[in-house]
Amino acid sequence: MAMSVSSLYVLTLISLLFYPFIEAIDFSYPAIFNFGDSNSDTGGLAAGLAFHVDSPNGQTYFLKPAGRLCDGRLIVDFLMEAMDLPFLNPYLDSVGLPSFLRGCNFATGGSTILAANAASISPFSFRIQVAQFLHFKARVLELLAKGENFDKFLPQEDYFKQGLYMFDIGQNDLDGAFSSSSEDQVLALIPTILSEFETGIKKLYDQGARWFWIHNIGPLGCLPRIIATFGKDPSKFDENGCVDSHNQVAKIFNLQLQALCKKLQGQFADANVTYVDIFSIKHNLISNFSEYGFEHSITACCGYGGPPLNYDSRILCGQTRNLNGSTVTVRPCNDTTEYVNWDGNHYTEAANLHVSSQILTGKYMDPPPLSNHMPFLFFKFKF
Repeated sequence: MAMSVSSLYVLTLISLLFYPFIEAIDFSYPAIFNFGDSNSDTGGLAAGLAFHVDSPNGQTYFLKPAGRLCDGRLIVDFLMEAMDLPFLNPYLDSVGLPSFLRGCNFATGGSTILAANAASISPFSFRIQVAQFLHFKARVLELLAKGENFDKFLPQEDYFKQGLYMFDIGQNDLDGAFSSSSEDQVLALIPTILSEFETGIKKLYDQGARWFWIHNIGPLGCLPRIIATFGKDPSKFDENGCVDSHNQVAKIFNLQLQALCKKLQGQFADANVTYVDIFSIKHNLISNFSEYGFEHSITACCGYGGPPLNYDSRILCGQTRNLNGSTVTVRPCNDTTEYVNWDGNHYTEAANLHVSSQILTGKYMDPPPLSNHMPFLFFKFKF
């Protein structure tokens, strides 16, 4: 029998409280500035491109679509809750007087580190997101100088130096490259991708950013969409039923990203550059899913086609299509907490909770965290 999200939460608390910490992280910042793709997009794609993020997205926590390609909260949402901060509003959403007092989210679904091309879902590449931040900061300082109660909605000037800059991007660069290139060609592209990323990080540093938190990319080859597309030959699978080539390339990308983080830390003596190993957390979850209360590791909760993947590229989560003469509507599974994967491309809220809890142990960070406060912040998660 699958666990509820609240039961998973309790299990997470127990594991955290009894984990033999060497160090844990002092995770307290006045503001968060986030850059990335759909893994951390809280509404940018929906607002910026009028992309339809319809039901059943958002059903678990928000009880309605909330701009997230997930049944509920994302990793970034849980991290904000851990700091007792409100969820980040997207930079591109100007409707409803959004508050940016405690930060801003520049992440947009489909975004890449490299410049967008004709095949890109999102035009908001990392370079564009950084440019948006530069405009955001300049405009904030301009408005704060005018007074007029703008400080109720905008971050204080010193928040730009004291805040945490988070990054979760790069997956779409590799994903897109695999669609038209060989594995060797994708590998050869990695230095170019990371060079572009380095340029953006340095621009942010020049603007006063000092606290960097950089997620690596997850096991790309374990997404049901990737398995359905590239997994025609069983010999290409690893022990978890994932496409081995995609995961191997992701690992190499991550090794080079980690090396870049060390390089930047050496160059930025007055900054803190933290590399977060999301790949290991997610891969461990998929490999040992039943130990964490899940029943399905690479089967989409909201998909079509049945096991083992429940994914069909012709009809996606929430859509209604005519397939083989019949009208079909893709509805979600009965219990999302049984599933690691939500829609073939993204993780469920329950999986995001697990990943967030593992991040906050500090075990998957390089360099290791500095203080001993973190486990108790989990009591701030809201259900």
